[in-house]
Amino acid sequence: MSKLKVSVIGVGHLGSIHARLWAQNPEVELVGVRDIISERSQKIAEELNCLSFDSLESTIKNSDAVTVAVPTSLHWEISKAFIKEGRHCLIEKPITNSYSEALDLIESAKLKDVVIQVGHVERFNPVIKAIKPYTINPLFIESHRLGQFKPRARDVSVIHDLMIHDIDIILWLAKSKISSIDASGVSVLSDSIDIANARLKFENGLVANITASRISANPMRKMRIFQKDAYISLDFQEHYVEVYKIYDEGQSSTEGVPATMLGSIETGVRNRNIYFEKPNVDSINAISEEQIAFVSAINQHTPIAVNATEAAEALRVAGEIIRQIE
Repeated sequence: MSKLKVSVIGVGHLGSIHARLWAQNPEVELVGVRDIISERSQKIAEELNCLSFDSLESTIKNSDAVTVAVPTSLHWEISKAFIKEGRHCLIEKPITNSYSEALDLIESAKLKDVVIQVGHVERFNPVIKAIKPYTINPLFIESHRLGQFKPRARDVSVIHDLMIHDIDIILWLAKSKISSIDASGVSVLSDSIDIANARLKFENGLVANITASRISANPMRKMRIFQKDAYISLDFQEHYVEVYKIYDEGQSSTEGVPATMLGSIETGVRNRNIYFEKPNVDSINAISEEQIAFVSAINQHTPIAVNATEAAEALRVAGEIIRQIE
């Protein structure tokens, strides 16, 4: 089978990372890149020994699949052009600028039988892989995603820029519909919301408290999950996981996970032991893993890792948070 021909549209900070990783992927051929700044496109093309396309039409013609890493306001227009010609799309998050645009792409992709995967890259963070041995049934989730101000992200609010990562993960973990949303936030350094907090309540009883800021001195990407008999702490930035779990006496701790017994709880009926477990976190490149999953969905028809419907729902929730704040 011939290699999948992949291109990258938009080779700024994130797009250039995609291009370099595609160039290293043995399953694909990076055929070329395109950017509105032709000098930037040419520089990346020379570095990676691929084409610098001079038009969208030529990019589509020479590609089987594309990474769309342009500003969010252009996601729908660019992706739609590729989908209409039967090209698969890995679209950076958020999927589009509006929920209606996302729904339109979903329908177009169904008609053309193409794959849309969305770049919610935290789904591929190694801490997520590290908690797979555990059954996750959260009752309360608290997340903090704080970053320093970056002018390149000014075209979207902090909800679409940062908070949407945690919205996506929480929706994925919850496996339940949202029953209510309360939110607040303010603009500080830009014309969009720069710091925000949202409280999501789900039909299954889960409550999630989400904070995101892009005006913080010290970056942070942490999530804490509380559930019956367990507390799980995830550090997406430092790639660190801690689990405090209660087991009935006689039960062993999670297989293959280093554990320390901290003490016992005597209830009179049964004794229970508290364990501190520190799952191993592999050193992996999340964007590379994202690309591998995309290729697998196209070539082997494996389930799409972050499909357009999931991404559209995260965008819808983000939009509701913004509406409440504004």
